[in-house]
Amino acid sequence: MNFLLRLLTWWNGQTIGTQLFTARRGVKVGEDDQGNVYYQTRDGKRRWVIYNGESEASRISPDWHGWLHHTWDEPPTTKPLKHKPWEKPHHENYTGTPLAYAPAGSLRRPVPVERRDYEAWSPE
Repeated sequence: MNFLLRLLTWWNGQTIGTQLFTARRGVKVGEDDQGNVYYQTRDGKRRWVIYNGESEASRISPDWHGWLHHTWDEPPTTKPLKHKPWEKPHHENYTGTPLAYAPAGSLRRPVPVERRDYEAWSPE
C-alpha cells in the first residue's frame, strides 16, 4: 500500500520519480529543523526540497526559501543569514486549521466576547 501511495500521490513526501531523480542526480545540501532535506544538481542549476511529511510550502523557512529560488548562492548550512533581534521564529501557515488566528468577536472563538456597547433591535 505504501508503494502505491508513493507512486500515485505527491503530497505525502516524495514520489518514486522524485526519489529516482534525487538518487541519480541529486547532491544533498542540507536539512532544516523540521526534517526537510534540500538537494541540488551537481552543476547547481536545479534545487529542490523533499518534505518530511506533508508537502506544504509554508513549512520552508525564509533562509531556505531564498536559497531554493536562487536569491543567494550559499545555502544556510554553509553561510547562515544574520537575523534581527526582533524577528520571530518561522512557523508554518495555520490558515484553515484550529490554530489559525481568530480575532475578538469571531464565531470561531471558543468563548464569544460579550458586547455591552451593542443592543440588538427587536420589533415591538
